[in-house]
Amino acid sequence: MKIQLLPSTIENGQVTNKQHLSCFVIDDRVTIDAGSLAMSTNETQKEQIRDVILTHAHIDHIAGLPLFIDDLFANIVKPLEIYATNEVIKILQEDIFNWDVYPNFAELENENGVVLKYCPFEVGEIFDSEHLKIKAINVNHKVPAVGFVISDGKSKIAFTGDTAEMDEFWNVINDELNLKALLIECAFPNRLGELADISHHMTPCILEKELKKFEHKDCPIYAINLKPMYHDEIVKELNDLNVKNLNIFEVDKVYEI
Repeated sequence: MKIQLLPSTIENGQVTNKQHLSCFVIDDRVTIDAGSLAMSTNETQKEQIRDVILTHAHIDHIAGLPLFIDDLFANIVKPLEIYATNEVIKILQEDIFNWDVYPNFAELENENGVVLKYCPFEVGEIFDSEHLKIKAINVNHKVPAVGFVISDGKSKIAFTGDTAEMDEFWNVINDELNLKALLIECAFPNRLGELADISHHMTPCILEKELKKFEHKDCPIYAINLKPMYHDEIVKELNDLNVKNLNIFEVDKVYEI
């Protein structure tokens, strides 16, 4: 399984390792979230990606979705399929693809037919997306949000998306066999713990406590979704933890897992 965090932040004309938007591409065919989907995909990815799986509907996780469909509208043969909970699909329909903010692509067709299809899933359900099998798990965010266990039949990863302290997620992934990686959020530095609590995110101190619930002790762990304004501060605090196998997931790097 190949997984890549698409770049989304430019400083002084250069792409940086900071992350304003969240969009993870798996095997150049499926994305988890769509923050920079239109802006940072390469030509191969634009041709192949027709499945978009959403953790939740905050703007940094969906910003590139309307533009991606817009860019490819005339050439779409296989409809773009959006996999999400019913709560997230309702938000997209009422607040994004509502003709006021952006066209309702679900009502439109090109010469090949339908261009957008919603694929709702339930928490706890295992569903197929391209070559992947995906299990949705509740996490603890300010809005309805899920994490995932993702398998291609050879490799298996766990992915939290945005979350604060949680138990259900750990209970599920601790029962998984042969887990090859955990991608887990850490959005704020320790000094902003109160803001992290209010917004349901993690700091390095919170993450350290949460990882004690993780029973796959030899599994590589990657911190994701670091707020860009505090990136360097969070990285230092994470490194200071000296947690075994904990690394920062690098922007634009293709990981073979």
